[in-house]
Amino acid sequence: MSLRGGPAHRAYSVVVFVILASLDNVAIGLVPPLYRSIGGELGVGEGRIALATTVMFLISAVAAIGWAYAGDRTNRKPVLIAGTVIWVLGTAWSGLAGSYSSFLLSQVLAAIGLGGVASVSFSVVSDLISPRRRGLAMSFWGLSQGIGTLAGTLIGGLLGATDWRRPFLIVAVAGLVATVAYLLTYDVPRGDSQPELEGVEYAERIHRDDLPRILARRTNVWLILQGFPAQVAFGSLVWLPVLFRARAEDQGYSAPTAVIVGSVFATMFQLGGALSILGGLVGDRLQRRTPRGRALVAAVGVLAAVPFYVVLFFVPFHIEVPDGGGTGEVIAAILRNVFTEPTVGLSLATAVFALALTSANSPNWFALIADVNPPEHRGTVYSLGNLVNGFGRAGGNVLIAVAFRGLSGAFPPPLNYAVGLAAFQFFFVPTGVMYWLASRTVAGDMADTHAALATYRAKEEAEAKVRPAPTP
Repeated sequence: MSLRGGPAHRAYSVVVFVILASLDNVAIGLVPPLYRSIGGELGVGEGRIALATTVMFLISAVAAIGWAYAGDRTNRKPVLIAGTVIWVLGTAWSGLAGSYSSFLLSQVLAAIGLGGVASVSFSVVSDLISPRRRGLAMSFWGLSQGIGTLAGTLIGGLLGATDWRRPFLIVAVAGLVATVAYLLTYDVPRGDSQPELEGVEYAERIHRDDLPRILARRTNVWLILQGFPAQVAFGSLVWLPVLFRARAEDQGYSAPTAVIVGSVFATMFQLGGALSILGGLVGDRLQRRTPRGRALVAAVGVLAAVPFYVVLFFVPFHIEVPDGGGTGEVIAAILRNVFTEPTVGLSLATAVFALALTSANSPNWFALIADVNPPEHRGTVYSLGNLVNGFGRAGGNVLIAVAFRGLSGAFPPPLNYAVGLAAFQFFFVPTGVMYWLASRTVAGDMADTHAALATYRAKEEAEAKVRPAPTP
């Protein structure tokens, strides 16, 4: 019996999409831990390599709109395969680059491909999952992106500690393997999980004049705009490895050991993102009680996290690791420090709690976009939000570097990093306000969308009544 489109095939497809979403974020997370190493070999400063990361954020966000529109207009599978192959080629080229200009161009190529993976994948996953479980499913999908970024940070810091090129080549090979796995996924029809479209052949596609309709849904406006300040804050957090590397150097550790310390601590401190599953579950449950549920969960989460972030960067921090030791020795020592050094344990607990709160943002944002938009608009709305996110993240990445330099006169490293990062977390405040505003409009926008989708079933039933009966 064929499993095509059956539960096993659908589950396999979701798993592959989760892996793809993770891998493209691994590619994004590789560079920050290696700013100094790459810059040193290519003959430029850390700021020039950070600029490549900023350019990558921006180009990926802009390219996503074109990819998403193509995915909403045509068959999504070949579009997604093309995007994946492009970012794999760009990532491999990054690992082979012999000059800064070559490295920058390779990052641009990778960014163009990366723009297609997330936007098109989101559209497909929203059609695979029923509305009742969207928050939970999207928490896994969003979590995979966060884990991918963490894995990229860890892979870059550990595998790239002695050879910065190695991580890029390894991730490129993994991307090729994932592409082959994707060829076997279920080519899900648009609207497949939407209750109003059950048993209906839904052939709608996005058109160029649909943008006014998209922006007329006020909830879309708030969901798109909230990403700018949120990503300014999140964009600043890519410097976490630099903060903890500087703290290790301030305690007298050598540069190679400090790079490992920075990467491992930044990875550990972001483990709270795994609790986005709770944010998705709470959003699903509250959404069944009130249409405002998901938006309120996101608003409360991001606002409540701000004071914990501020505390995190100023908790006294002392570590004991073998300077010059192997990677395994340093990691083992860091893990012991969590239990033997109170300052390390307190820092970890604070970080996990802060990230657990902000992680409520991601799954509920994904689910809200699917809730208030018809299937043929979801990829494009996601890409518009991703565009704003990209500008916010790029802005955060650039502005925080400027802030660090400006603060270094009054606050020597690593204190300048702590002060700058703490200040940038207040960008979460307008994000929380915009989620609250979205909670006031979401009920009406959902009702309008569901009513419009229900007309397709009514139309098909009416056509079936007037259709002549088949001849015996």
